[in-house]
Amino acid sequence: MNRVKDCVKVKGFVRFQLVDVKTGKALGEPSPWMKNQVVDLGFQDYICASIGAVAGSKQISHMAIGTGTVPGAAATSLDGETGARATVSNSVVSSKTLQMTCQFAGTDMASTCTIQNVGLFNTSAAGTLAAGITYATSQWASNQNVNATYQLRFS
Repeated sequence: MNRVKDCVKVKGFVRFQLVDVKTGKALGEPSPWMKNQVVDLGFQDYICASIGAVAGSKQISHMAIGTGTVPGAAATSLDGETGARATVSNSVVSSKTLQMTCQFAGTDMASTCTIQNVGLFNTSAAGTLAAGITYATSQWASNQNVNATYQLRFS
């Protein structure tokens, strides 16, 4: 007997670009797409529970950036979160890709900080982490905005 296995994989990717607040011009090239980690509750609450219309399922509505390390598989929050969460605009950019975009305003920062991680959440404060990543550090100043694009790709 020959069995064919069906499987669905989901991988998250993110990229950033710093933008000058006054001119709106990009400061350098956007980062390359960086692969992230979909955490355990990301699979459970955001993917499985949403597909099944299970009570308590979650939908991604906000992105956060922070100064900490990469979230582990069991993480529920973003290490070193700056407190500046941005509402994401969600769209389906191909039959198997959800894209979330947002801009973090430099005015949300009191002073320059070294950002190096990002995460997706279901609320503007607290909530449950769906996915996250760490990346090479960037200096974020109050005269700069951060444009962020996050994709969840299904295969």
